[in-house]
Amino acid sequence: MFIDVVPNRDSPPAVLLREAYRDEHGRPQKRTLGNLSKLPWDVIEALKALLKGGTLLGGEPKELSIERSLPHGHVAAVLGMIRKIALDRLILSRSKNAEAGRYCDLIVAMMVDRLIAPRSKLGFVRAVDQETATTSLGDVLGLGHVREREAYEALDWLLARQARIENGLAKRHLKDGMLVLYDVTSSYFEGRHCPLAQYGHSRDRRSDRLQIVYGLLCTRQGLPIAIEVFEGNAADPTTLKAQIDKLKGRFGITRIVMIGDRGMITKARIRDDLVPSGLDWITCLRAPQIQALAQEGGPLQLSLFDERDLAEITSPDFPGERLIVCRNRELAKERARKRQALLLATEKELLRVQAQVRRKGSHLRTAGEIGLAVGEAVNAKKMAKHFALDIRDGHFTFARKAAQIAAEARLDGIYVIRTAVPAEDLSAAHAVQAYKDLSRVERAFRSMKTVDLEIRPIRHWNADRVRAHVFLCMLAYHVEWHLRQALAPLLFHDTDLDGARAERSSPVVSTEPSPAARTKKAIKRNANGDRVNSFAGLIDHLGTMTRNTMRMPLAAKHPFTLLSKPTPLQEAGFNLLGLDPKRVQ
Repeated sequence: MFIDVVPNRDSPPAVLLREAYRDEHGRPQKRTLGNLSKLPWDVIEALKALLKGGTLLGGEPKELSIERSLPHGHVAAVLGMIRKIALDRLILSRSKNAEAGRYCDLIVAMMVDRLIAPRSKLGFVRAVDQETATTSLGDVLGLGHVREREAYEALDWLLARQARIENGLAKRHLKDGMLVLYDVTSSYFEGRHCPLAQYGHSRDRRSDRLQIVYGLLCTRQGLPIAIEVFEGNAADPTTLKAQIDKLKGRFGITRIVMIGDRGMITKARIRDDLVPSGLDWITCLRAPQIQALAQEGGPLQLSLFDERDLAEITSPDFPGERLIVCRNRELAKERARKRQALLLATEKELLRVQAQVRRKGSHLRTAGEIGLAVGEAVNAKKMAKHFALDIRDGHFTFARKAAQIAAEARLDGIYVIRTAVPAEDLSAAHAVQAYKDLSRVERAFRSMKTVDLEIRPIRHWNADRVRAHVFLCMLAYHVEWHLRQALAPLLFHDTDLDGARAERSSPVVSTEPSPAARTKKAIKRNANGDRVNSFAGLIDHLGTMTRNTMRMPLAAKHPFTLLSKPTPLQEAGFNLLGLDPKRVQ
């Protein structure tokens, strides 16, 4: 490092702390680490002597001292991305007063904090307060002393602007004729006092906890646009009407294709909501509907798939709709294996109950007592439909329903895509791939709930605070999506996924990783030799770049900041993001 004095015409010269290095081609370069122009000249001269290897003499040590060192790299990456996509400006739009600016800074800080270290709101307050800060976040945003009350007031302020923010995101990323993904999930509560919290079907496998349900609207690429919270016992199809009203009313989109699973876009929802709204859809048929199509003389004949895995059919039961039948042979093998495993596990339990019934002095004597034990055994794996049961007082036998099992096995690996989009607007192959893209919503839920953002367990008891918490997590995932796109070469992501899909023989078969992705996974490095990481691992590594508050005894009133030297991986990450960590303020 060295000190460079740069003339500035009629103004005082700029005194810069700089570092010399060589670029990848071996050419000498220099970069600025800090501006020392405000320091007294005697201090600057002392710094020059120190940097040249000299020693300052005197009664007190005159060397540089680090007053405080805080993790900064991950803050710079996330905050820089928020500003790069102008999400902070969208949140603050049309609010010019100081109070709104303070709340906006707190919301931005909460988004950054949730991406780098998810925690409770009280934990967030302690992490950004100037006295107890654990990262540079509070210092960079100038938050100063933060009270817990302010965090909750900021959440209330954010919720009041949710509709306007979602409208802005829709204007940026949605257009007429686009495909839109929609799905719902649930998250459990700690506590019993929120009016939204109800018992319902738990996707978290926590049936012992109250929960909420929330639905997420995404672009086909998985970028979240809007989210809505429902009571914990809300059925999936009942949430669809609110999304249609949002798309048509608030977002002003006249033509769009909704993509949802078979539990979401049902016959009733198509009839009552989608068709009257003039929206198209892509969904999948349920198993009983597929079995009806495959009956003798029906339109779905298995001979269609002797030499192919995709075919279009029509049925009078679905007038004006296209039915795209797919058969995935790998999926068929997996379903057959899983069915056999479940049947064997259920038989083991039934044999145990049968042995208890036959045992002398058994407590299972009456038909009612035996029925309770048998019901628990056959329903544990949801295999009751495949067993014939004979239960009487002191007697129990069972047998597999071979014909029914064989009939179900005939349709292993077969699924039927249902859509009203004309073939000239959407080919069969593209319709299949569009439905499979619903996995991107599942990936968003996985990141929001467990992997990165930890939306659960929810500890708020006020319904509006719960909605604000969920919306905040969605905004944080919106930022994460952009970060993942930019940092993909340093992650295990397949950067040539579109090319890998194009090389498939059919959209029905699974997409094989591209050669580049296989190489990254094997050697744990990308084409440039940089080590690849998980998203969380890369964020943690960026956080090891520290922001240091430096001070000299000769100029105690003039501290300055200095970042630690970036590692090669950190340099590569910020180059991909197009950000300079020193300039993220």
